[in-house]
Parts: sequence; C-alpha cells; structure tokens
Amino acid sequence: MATKVLTLVGSLRNGSTNQQLAEATSHNAPEGMEVSVFSGLENIPFYNEDNDVEGSVPAAAQALRDAASGSDALMLVTPEYNGTMPAVLKNAIDWLSRPFGASPVSGKPTVVVGTAFGQYGGVWAQDEARKALGIAGAKVLEDVKLAIPNSVVRFAELHPKDDAEVVEQVTSVLNSIKEIAEAN
Repeated sequence: MATKVLTLVGSLRNGSTNQQLAEATSHNAPEGMEVSVFSGLENIPFYNEDNDVEGSVPAAAQALRDAASGSDALMLVTPEYNGTMPAVLKNAIDWLSRPFGASPVSGKPTVVVGTAFGQYGGVWAQDEARKALGIAGAKVLEDVKLAIPNSVVRFAELHPKDDAEVVEQVTSVLNSIKEIAEAN
C-alpha cells in the first residue's frame, strides 16, 4: 500500500515558487508514495468555533479535514510573509487542529518546507508552522527541513523539479517521511 502524503501550499499566487516546489515533490515521489497537493485553501473561511459544529462545518473546511484524514503524512510548503507563515496556512492548521486530541493531524507525521526570496529561505515561517502544528498534535519531524533561499532569482528560469540539487533535497525529505509514516 502506498504512503499517502497530503501537501498544503501557503502561497495562493499562480506559478509561485512554493507551488512549484510542491509540484517538484509530487514529480519526485519515491516508489510506493503518492503525493497530492490540496487545492482550495483560499475557499476555507477563517476558523470560527461557532461554525465548527457537526452538520455546520463549511464544505471547504470539511474537504480539507477529509483529505488530511485520508493521508498518512502531511507536508506544508510555505513562503514567508512578514517573518511568518501566510494566514491561509495558519487557518488550515486551525481547522485541522480540531477536535483537539482527535483531529486529522493528531499524531500524523508532518514536515514543513519552503522557499523564499530572502537569504534564509523562509525559516521563520517554517518554524512558526512547525510550532503551530506541534501544538495542534501533529508529529512534526523537526529534523526534516528544506529551506531554499533566493527563490525569485534561483527559479527565474528553472523549475524546481528540474534543479538537480532541489530534486536531491526533495527526495531526501520524501524518503524521511516515508520511513516515519511506514513505522507509524
């Protein structure tokens, strides 16, 4: 049975370098692994506990929860906006964190990767996402990291899936996820 990895991308911009990085993970999934990129984060309303009632959960939020429930592991791909993760990604984590202790991310192996224009590749955003995911109950793989700096320049004419160094790094991340997910 294939290890299923659900990928959430924090950038909503068409052709974003983080969307391209997510595509590179799908393109380079090792044998025995399925990587799918969730689409529709922009359609999920901001988390409101008043709407998080059985029978009243917004369809887009329920679709996210169902996709996460059906996966063996999660990968978040985040840019860095003002030193942190984008609101759309934080909102997804909020929806996925409930019900606390029995949520779709509870105990699920999870990694956070990304690329950003700056010299550090968005590490602050990644750290914030890891923190929020850990509090939400995910099994954050703290040692599995990938932060690619200078994204706008590096990927100006080369898609990440065609960058040999990125392919090697992505493959390493995916193999780590597979190993942990299969042991889970």
